[in-house]
Amino acid sequence: MSVIPVSDANFIKEVANSDVPVLLDFFGTWCGPCQMLAPTLEEVAAESAGRYKVCKADVDQTPGLVRQLRILSVPTLILFHQGREADRLVGGQSKEQLLAALAALLEG
Repeated sequence: MSVIPVSDANFIKEVANSDVPVLLDFFGTWCGPCQMLAPTLEEVAAESAGRYKVCKADVDQTPGLVRQLRILSVPTLILFHQGREADRLVGGQSKEQLLAALAALLEG
């Protein structure tokens, strides 16, 4: 599976109504740390095996979500479980950190 783009229009379908946990990355195309995180997110998505989804939202293209979820800096990664925010990670993260956060969510 690959990283799924999320917009204001498809947030409900892809994230809020997802039947599996979701890792949603808020990024900016102009953000260096965001660009460094992108390949890691692709790897995590490729290893999902249907257990979770990895999504991304460009802060410049999703002003409604940025306001609603109070995104103050990028990268911000939010883990959703059953449509609700379960955890939030701010700044660059390693693959191991992301997998550990997802594992904790799946076990919880």
